[in-house]
Amino acid sequence: MNAISREEFRMAAGTRSAVVVDHVSKRFGNLAVLEDINLDAPAGSVLAIVGASGCGKSTLLNIIAGLAQADEGSVSIDGASDPSRDTRVISYMFQEDRLLPWRNILSNAAFGLEAHSLSSAERNERARAALKMTGLEGFENAYPYQLSGGMRSRVALARSLIVKPYILLMDEPFSKLDPQMRSQMHDELLKIREQLRMTVVFVTHDVEEAVVLADKVVVLLPRPGRVRDAMMIDLPRPRDPLAADVAETVRRLRSLI
Repeated sequence: MNAISREEFRMAAGTRSAVVVDHVSKRFGNLAVLEDINLDAPAGSVLAIVGASGCGKSTLLNIIAGLAQADEGSVSIDGASDPSRDTRVISYMFQEDRLLPWRNILSNAAFGLEAHSLSSAERNERARAALKMTGLEGFENAYPYQLSGGMRSRVALARSLIVKPYILLMDEPFSKLDPQMRSQMHDELLKIREQLRMTVVFVTHDVEEAVVLADKVVVLLPRPGRVRDAMMIDLPRPRDPLAADVAETVRRLRSLI
């Protein structure tokens, strides 16, 4: 059977779901954190998960990533029931950039490939491509302490993209940035998602961020986290937060939290 490109795969897949969470529940001791969660992210879409602090958003993302186990229910990633077995499929961008201070930017970006059977030259080539994609070409020899917060976030994004994920998971990755830099990162993320045709699932406290970025927003109720609603965001991109239709959608979502 001949290999097919990612785009051919996506076209063949049609509207298939890249992520399916099926009746997932999670407890920590006697504390119920998640209860009977059901959601799906169509292939190539952007899914946002919002809710009040403590509703289990990050725990749910960790379960999707395979970093935590559900007590009940299951998660399938691109049809596979054990997402932790295939690191080529999922990449995870954490809230903190987690850059290694003793490594330069090129080496930090290439870190995710060190477990792969690639030569140093191949790793560096892919790292340079990822840094260029995130607007950091020319900063390969800089160190984390020399970069602004926004640039550090770009390095973390480049490191997440270097494994060429089908699915990118993000845990409030832009929450520490100022509004202007956050807006720039939103634009970068959507541009890269379009180039790579990947599925993005992210959690956020910022309802406006969810509306600007997502195709669908899932609202979780407070602990134990349960799905209150799943709202499709059928607005053309780019989305101006000050536009009337965007502002109205933000208002409607806030009323559900």
